[in-house]
Formats: sequence, structure tokens, C-alpha cells
Amino acid sequence: MDQFLASTTYINWQHPAVLAQALQLAAGKSSAQDIAQACFEFVRDQIHHSWDYRQNPVTCIASDVLAHGTGYCYAKSHLLAALLRANGIPAGLCYQRLTIGSEPPFCLHGLNAVYLPEHGWYRIDARGNKPGVQAEFCPPHEQLAFAMTTPGEQDFAGIWAEPHAVVLAALMTQPTVEAVMENLPDGDLSAELTPAMVPHLSA
Repeated sequence: MDQFLASTTYINWQHPAVLAQALQLAAGKSSAQDIAQACFEFVRDQIHHSWDYRQNPVTCIASDVLAHGTGYCYAKSHLLAALLRANGIPAGLCYQRLTIGSEPPFCLHGLNAVYLPEHGWYRIDARGNKPGVQAEFCPPHEQLAFAMTTPGEQDFAGIWAEPHAVVLAALMTQPTVEAVMENLPDGDLSAELTPAMVPHLSA
């Protein structure tokens, strides 16, 4: 589990502001599940989805997402992983490949998996709710933001300890949220999966 607890360049939970926010969210809670829910709801509800709000700057590193209060789904997942790890709860990154509307082209969508002692690995999606999108924390039931409804969409089973390179390229090279939207990351990640990356995910 060490890789899913590490403080890294992009999931920098040892940053003072991230650590302080994590401890504040955990205050008064005794179980990992309660802490995880508080972290999830904070990122889902208090950090704006960059495209929903047309809000710059483009963020990627967890501490920047927290400081600016905004991020694409990928960036929000980096912050959520950081808050969870800061509280000693293993967390990683997951990806889906979805249509941008109701038909191709496709793009990657970022979410999280958290390890809960009562349930094992459990996926959560803090991209932010809006009409037609209602993600919740309700283990062991999984309620993500998006369902697979279109041929060609993919739900990758792996859990990444670090952000994927194509996601980093989009977030670190595009100057505005509008530019990111025009260059959303995409790819078939299924070929990268290894047995170590495919723990059981609750359905």
C-alpha cells in the first residue's frame, strides 16, 4: 500500500495547506469511512469543476487545486487522493474513456479509488454534481458520475498511484481551461493494466 500513501509531486499531501485541510476534514471522526466521505464531499462540492464554471487557472498539483478552488476531474482526483493519503487512507487514481457528448470523440475521465477496511477498494467520483450527474459516497454500492452507455466507452479496472502521462500533458501544457477542453486527453489504457493494478473493485 506504500505507493497509495505516498506524497508525490502531484499528490503532495505534505504541503502545509493540504495537510491542514485534511486534518480539518477528519476532526471529530473516528473511522476511515467517515473521513473518506468528508474528503470526498469536500472535493465534490467545494472545489469547482473547471469547465462547469469556466474557471481558470488550469490546475494539476493537489495544493494548487486547493488554493484556487478549481480543477478538471483529473485535478480534483489528485486533491482527493492527497486529502485521503494525508489521513493515512490509501487512495489512487482511476480512469474511464467516455464520449464527450453522446457520441465519439472520446476522452479520459478521472476519478478515485479509496481503500476502506470494511469494503476493500471502492471507487468514488468527485468531479462535481450537476443536472444529470449525481455521484455519491455510499459503500459498498458504487455511484459514479457517468455510466457506460455508448459503444467504445471503457471502464479501466486499474488503480494508478500517480497521474497518467497523457493527463499530465494536457493539464501542464495548456494555458486555459478552454484550451484543455479543446485538447482533452484520450487513450486506451487497457493495455497498461497489470495484475497488481487490478484489485477487486466494488460494483
